[in-house]
Amino acid sequence: MATITATFDTRREAELAVEHLVQEHEIDRGDIVIGSASDENSAGNEAGGADLDTDFEDGNEDEAALNGSVKVTVTLDDEDMAEDVEDVLHEFGASDVVQD
Repeated sequence: MATITATFDTRREAELAVEHLVQEHEIDRGDIVIGSASDENSAGNEAGGADLDTDFEDGNEDEAALNGSVKVTVTLDDEDMAEDVEDVLHEFGASDVVQD
């Protein structure tokens, strides 16, 4: 069994990577966890995707919780898939990809 953890600057990058892993590599969605890389709620370091539609000039800048990176953790039963998973995570903008 292998566990791969990666961080992303935006929630959108993380979600796209997860979508690709599930649809193209048939990773079970239950084997993937998305969360904040810190103790604070976070949608990433930068606005992305739907967060870009937020009108921050209207005083609602707190709507997108930009409090740090988004962490994706993938647990694999088949360690032979680890390299492919790491490649996908990098392709979608992950940094700090680590396999345990």
